[in-house]
Amino acid sequence: MLSRKHPAIFLGLAVLLSSLTACANSPAAKNLEQALAADPQLKDNPAVFGKDQNQRSPKAGVSPSPTAGASSSSPNPTPKVELPSDFPQDIPIYPNAKLVEVKPVDNSQNQISTRWQSAEPSNFIASFYRSQFPAKNWQILQQPTDDVGSFEVKRDNSLVKVTIQPQQVTQAAPDQPQTATELLIQYTPNTITTQAPNQPSPASSPTTQPTTQPATSTTQEFSDLNKIPAEWRLQIRDLAALGVLSLEPNTTKNNSTTTANQLEPNKIITRRQYARWLVAANNAMYANNPAKKIRLAAEGTQGVFKDVSATDPDFPVIQGLAEAGLIPSPLSGDATALLFRPDAPLTREQLLLWKVPLDSRQGLPAANLEAVKQSWGFQDAEKIDPKALRAVLADYQNGEQSNIRRVFGYTTLFQPKKPVTRAEAAAALWYFGSQGEGISATEALKLKS
Repeated sequence: MLSRKHPAIFLGLAVLLSSLTACANSPAAKNLEQALAADPQLKDNPAVFGKDQNQRSPKAGVSPSPTAGASSSSPNPTPKVELPSDFPQDIPIYPNAKLVEVKPVDNSQNQISTRWQSAEPSNFIASFYRSQFPAKNWQILQQPTDDVGSFEVKRDNSLVKVTIQPQQVTQAAPDQPQTATELLIQYTPNTITTQAPNQPSPASSPTTQPTTQPATSTTQEFSDLNKIPAEWRLQIRDLAALGVLSLEPNTTKNNSTTTANQLEPNKIITRRQYARWLVAANNAMYANNPAKKIRLAAEGTQGVFKDVSATDPDFPVIQGLAEAGLIPSPLSGDATALLFRPDAPLTREQLLLWKVPLDSRQGLPAANLEAVKQSWGFQDAEKIDPKALRAVLADYQNGEQSNIRRVFGYTTLFQPKKPVTRAEAAAALWYFGSQGEGISATEALKLKS
């Protein structure tokens, strides 16, 4: 049937075979033979159907390109990052995160940083740590407000920082998410060694040690706390146990010195004494958080106030507050604050001006007289120093933890120039921070013990 229908095909094949046979040695025949010959590479590397073609031997001079998921037999396998053996087991690890790097923290001798990557959004991860840290008895010292930022947590003598950083994925594969999240977990392998109570601070001399690092015993008690409201008595006992309410020895008329076992709570506190208590209380609350401590002035520092010399026992504290920008001074741009007046009474507005920045840990908001009137409703708001208006307004935003509410109670008269008593100053220093983000002297004592 095929021979009858296609005689031309057989005729063409016959002519072609005849030509090849007759001209086997001609150039044209050679070219045709080479064109129809099998690929020599197939001879040396025969392909097996169903076998991965990446397993074939590469051509000479061509390196195989790395592919994701390459086997361990690859010439340059990617080393697997292992979690250090000293990584604390109680630190929560996000389940869907992959460890990609372990290295020491820059400018730190002890801390280790572990870097993780996850394909899940940052709000999922932030929610995980908000629930896991309290569940594992970690105290949250700081947490991100918008699911982006850092958690700083503490338990016993261990400090941990977890930073959440969203990342944009470029040239993502079709099945790959367009977003990713990077985690940085910083920790200290060994427990932090605390300074002995009677050991002088490296930045202070022996003459200033009682001021900068009060050595109050944990069993110290004031014998005259019955003169103050009952709700303040426990708070002042906590502060005394932390060693922050240092007092100068009292000298009697016959020049004999009495022990400082009496607070004299209703006595007016001086600016010098409040500065000392403020620094000591802040540093005791954040004993294991160096980032929140107030640094004392180093020896040989040029004094900023004309009435506080370098030989003054409270110079490291007062100068340190000025260098931190927590009290008005020429360093903060106030050219009129040339004198500190260390022995002058502390006023209510000054108490807030120095303390509130340590509660908010950020710049004070812009404020004016009208804003303070509308928020607090003080009848005497016009008497507040313009420098203190921002602190008064920021304190209002701290709700029930505001210093004014905790110390002075409900009042429509602020009396900004009224001197502060020792009991009032201590009550203000019993708590640092904002609502839900702060720490009290009671909590600091538990952490210390």
